[in-house]
Amino acid sequence: MGASFQNFNALKTPSSAGTRYIESYLKKIYTRCRSRVDFYQQSENFMSKKLGFKSVFAIVFGGQVGSGIFMLPATLAPYGIWAVFGWCLSGLGAILLAIVFGELCSRFPNTGGPHAYVKETFGQIPSFFVGWCYWLVSWISTSVVIVASIAYLNPFIGNVSSFASLLLEIALLVVLAAVNCKSVGLAGKMEFFLMILKFMPFIIVPALIIQDFNLANITVSTDLAHLSPFRLLSSVTVLCLWGFIGVECATTPAGSVQNPSKTIPRAIILGTCAVALVYFINSTAIMGVMPGSSLAASKAPFADAVNIVAGKNISLLLSLAASIVCAGTANAWVLTSAQASLGLAQDGLLPKIFAKRNSEDSPYVGVLISCFGTVVILVLTKNESISEQVAHIVNFSVTAFLMVYIICCAAFLKIMLKERRIGKLIIGTLAATFCSLTVADAAWQSILISVLFFASGVFLLPFLKINKSSKFSKKI
Repeated sequence: MGASFQNFNALKTPSSAGTRYIESYLKKIYTRCRSRVDFYQQSENFMSKKLGFKSVFAIVFGGQVGSGIFMLPATLAPYGIWAVFGWCLSGLGAILLAIVFGELCSRFPNTGGPHAYVKETFGQIPSFFVGWCYWLVSWISTSVVIVASIAYLNPFIGNVSSFASLLLEIALLVVLAAVNCKSVGLAGKMEFFLMILKFMPFIIVPALIIQDFNLANITVSTDLAHLSPFRLLSSVTVLCLWGFIGVECATTPAGSVQNPSKTIPRAIILGTCAVALVYFINSTAIMGVMPGSSLAASKAPFADAVNIVAGKNISLLLSLAASIVCAGTANAWVLTSAQASLGLAQDGLLPKIFAKRNSEDSPYVGVLISCFGTVVILVLTKNESISEQVAHIVNFSVTAFLMVYIICCAAFLKIMLKERRIGKLIIGTLAATFCSLTVADAAWQSILISVLFFASGVFLLPFLKINKSSKFSKKI
């Protein structure tokens, strides 16, 4: 028994082979656990820098809903009840486009958006021209919403001088640039916060004025009464479709999104449905409160409609809301333009400097260059002799966006045709038809300038190392 007791004590000594084995085994377990904890911590920190569903949804909503929503009811007033049908039809067209971009992004979740899909289907050179045009018009268009955001603050700041207004516009752009330079995640969180503020007036206004809704106010003006139903519907659908420009903007930061192949398609489709619902409810409610002739002549249809019900003091709140809406749209487009240039640079379609990112994964060089271009536009618009020309160029950019959409629809159709997916082919054809009809309705000057946006990239082409003999992706 004594010998057995001595043997048991021997097992407890450091020199025991059993103890050494247990210690070695425990160390291995600890090392493995520690490495897994470090991995999950690194993954969590990495994912926290990326955009989640809420931020992507906010970008979709913010990229589409801008200053236009406050003026569209007046523009559509002469069309009467056809405006309601136009919203339904254009909303359907926008949702079809959302499905197209959602499907493309789920297959090719690459940073840059539209150009990435063209690259995978038609090669690098077409991809370059699409991406170049898209990047140009994105930061040019940003100037419009920046100007509108400050203009809506006039009831608070008064009629300031052009120079003071320019300083305020640049100050707002600097704030947005700083946020986007800090991190993509911070820009996404800011967009979500602004989206919440945006939603409030679009819920409150219909709720306030619905009590005075009168269907008799929604009538076709005598100037348009002679047009055929088809012509009325096609014209009003084109007008409504302008409100959905930006449906694709959430595809550009795909590389900075958590699980982009699932998150972005879901956000694009649900976000576009939300935008269509907001447009339809608000526009119809306002058209039902004011007589068509009065609404058509209104310079501030939202404020005028609310004043009928709640008095003039509410217009101050609406001005603030409009300013916030425009600031949110500007933030979405600052993020979009920077991500578009980042994707182009990563694919060798822009100088590598655009691909530089900080520790928070923000393409700060792209943000700064895009914002500098916007500042140039802001400065030029303060000169009245140049202002009208720049305003025309900004209007032409909408046609250029639609041309980008048509090319993306062509990429979508090529994929679906090879896979023989009839349902998706129908969706892509309808989406392309919507965009084509809208472009066809534009003035020839707009179409010409839009083509020049694409063609201007030819001067940069010789300085880029593009594989001109690149074949289509093996995925197609």
